[in-house]
Amino acid sequence: MLLVVTYRRMKIPLTKYGWPQVVVYPAGLLVFMVVLWFGAHQTTPIWIVQYVEIALGVVLLWILSFFRDPDRDVPQDKNIVLAPADGTVTDIETVEENEFIDGKALRIGIFLSIFDVHINRAPCKCKVEKITYRQGQYLDARNLESGRVNESNDLWLTRTSPPMDRLIVRQIRGAMARRIVCRAAEGRELVSGERFGMIKFGSRTELYVPVGNGGECVVKIGGKVKAGVTPIIRYGGVKCPDSHPVESDK
Repeated sequence: MLLVVTYRRMKIPLTKYGWPQVVVYPAGLLVFMVVLWFGAHQTTPIWIVQYVEIALGVVLLWILSFFRDPDRDVPQDKNIVLAPADGTVTDIETVEENEFIDGKALRIGIFLSIFDVHINRAPCKCKVEKITYRQGQYLDARNLESGRVNESNDLWLTRTSPPMDRLIVRQIRGAMARRIVCRAAEGRELVSGERFGMIKFGSRTELYVPVGNGGECVVKIGGKVKAGVTPIIRYGGVKCPDSHPVESDK
């Protein structure tokens, strides 16, 4: 369910996962702007007050923008695995994943800047087998070590379409992030592209896919992806390589 806020003819769809910040932060900022406007005229040049008000207005728009939740046209192709988050692909690496996938897995890391949509979506039609939360550090989400040591939340998923691969989506808190939100439940089935949570204020999301089950990685480091829209893995007989599969676009 979306909350639609109208601001000067602009309609900004806001996520329900943003509560209470989506109300408290803008309301507090608006009160401060009103107090500043009426209270600073006596002691401060009007042009300074105007510049400060403009800067605060930009911050207000950014807060609303951060919690935006645009509708997406989700591809209905059963042979693809979609990006679970918006952002930039920072790393693609083959790792050993022995907790759930039980073997080699392709790990694809996505960095979400403060300007990206922060809603997490299901990468395919799948069943949530287990959700594992882990406390940890707060390294910058651009640091590749953050996926291993930072506070995180793992969703262990099983595809409900062939191949019945086991996948992991890891929500990772960054240095600026304050909360990981996950509304999925163990035993529940998610449709491809379905919203299940978000990470508030800068973060990282990782996708783990088994190596050798006929999946081809179709993204590159440096590429931009959109949750529920951009294919990351495509099945069709081409195996994921056992080493770094692509080169950077940078």
